[in-house]
Amino acid sequence: MKSLIRSQWVPGRRRFVGLAGAAVALGGGLGSLGALAQAELRGAGATFPAKLYLRWGRQYAQSGGQVVNYKPTGSGDGVRQAIARSVDFACIDTPLSVQELSERRLVQIPTCVGGLVPVVQGFENQKLKLTGELLADIMLGAIERWNDPRIAAVNKNLPLPSRRIVRVVRSDKSGSTESVTRYLAQQSPRFAKDVGIGALPKWPGEVVAAAGTDGIAQAVKTTPGAIGFVSSDRVDADGLAGVQLRNRDGQFVSASEAGFRAAVLNSELARSGQDTASLLDMPGADAWPLTQTTFVLLDALPATAASVEPALKFWYWCFSRGDNLTKGTGFAPLPTSMQTKLAGRFAQVRPQSGDLPRYQLL
Repeated sequence: MKSLIRSQWVPGRRRFVGLAGAAVALGGGLGSLGALAQAELRGAGATFPAKLYLRWGRQYAQSGGQVVNYKPTGSGDGVRQAIARSVDFACIDTPLSVQELSERRLVQIPTCVGGLVPVVQGFENQKLKLTGELLADIMLGAIERWNDPRIAAVNKNLPLPSRRIVRVVRSDKSGSTESVTRYLAQQSPRFAKDVGIGALPKWPGEVVAAAGTDGIAQAVKTTPGAIGFVSSDRVDADGLAGVQLRNRDGQFVSASEAGFRAAVLNSELARSGQDTASLLDMPGADAWPLTQTTFVLLDALPATAASVEPALKFWYWCFSRGDNLTKGTGFAPLPTSMQTKLAGRFAQVRPQSGDLPRYQLL
């Protein structure tokens, strides 16, 4: 039997939350992301949701849809390929602004929410506790060893090694890195000043750089004393040790679907439907501090309806079967009131040929 979907990832457990809503901007004069031959549906970009998209693509092809080839190349490359119209869809973890979308003639639609998790080498899963301030100082290089008194103060019953801390960071432009740095900048004025917010920041001191979430996971597993950040689905799938974080309500929590959902429900995403709203450090006893939305980019003004139909068909299929796709995977759907907003977004893709794409199929 031929492969139904090609990807650089191996399937594993997922922990994401499906959601709806989108920011849309239209312009003119560009060709379609899907203008090339449609032997397969091609996507590229964010590594954060890659395993989720692998699952969706496989099930889509099995249901009679097109073969999906998603390459997790990073959010920065996703933006580049969306602008170049070199793929049918591109995925990013940090939303583009309304102005950027308008200038680049792109439609931006949120697809899921998940958690970024600090993972460490040399500890059992969820045994180590950290605050945002401690995590910021660790990533600054200001805390150099695991038995630092400040770490010991919040881990009184946990033996801490004297081993030096090794920071593992992304070598490529990453929306996940931008989210992590944004969170740490909120926790620490010093971090905000010395590192700042960015998809590829200049980290102080010596760090280990790795490409993609897969590279981070492997480097943390094999480097004594390492700490890095991965998507929540990778923690159990790769046998990594996740950290408990103190949230805004002062509770130490582990990454979980309930924690992602709590962050969403306490954000402007749920209150006002603002789909680009930050989910970082939201209030709520269960809220996971490093919760993040991820997005798909589509051509707002493709040349013809036929050139964009395959991508729209796939993503509409994912949306309309969201609840069923999440069963048994660790996903949790969002309130129906939020999901209903997404259906209308697909209709805002307007081919230059004047005919309307068909996508409510399969």
